[in-house]
Amino acid sequence: MGKMTEKALKEAFAGESQAYMKYMIFSEVAEKEGLENIARLFKGIAYAEKVHAANHARQLKMIGNTSDNLQDAMDGEDFEVHDMYPAYHAIAHIEKDKGAQQSIHYALEAEKIHSRMYKGAQQVSKKGKDIALGELYICPVCGFTHEGKPPAKCPVCGVSSERFKKF
Repeated sequence: MGKMTEKALKEAFAGESQAYMKYMIFSEVAEKEGLENIARLFKGIAYAEKVHAANHARQLKMIGNTSDNLQDAMDGEDFEVHDMYPAYHAIAHIEKDKGAQQSIHYALEAEKIHSRMYKGAQQVSKKGKDIALGELYICPVCGFTHEGKPPAKCPVCGVSSERFKKF
């Protein structure tokens, strides 16, 4: 693949990925406002954007076997934990943006957990086995991730675990 084509596909992948997430969030807003058909429109077009992103990812050879994908996921989470979010937090602190500081803190704490979970999954998958995963709970405010019965309150943001989403 030519360098310009690769750059273009990487930018297209990023754009399609962002569009997917944005439209899914827009769908949630429309649902809360009782606009079910608009929510469905956002979800449908979000799916199309996901298809585009997946096609680009395949062309860029970004998708491997599960062990490779877990390694890629760990590398991404570790970059966020050790490099990206600390730098972004410092910028938000310098600019005294409390909202950004909180958002970055929430993400950083969740990413630490995600990295550990991916590492454990990769160790098991390298033996050709699936992990034993209990119920997974995610805090809807900060993204705190917990396997098994969650604590009464989120240890990162304090929201009641009754609001957690179960996977």
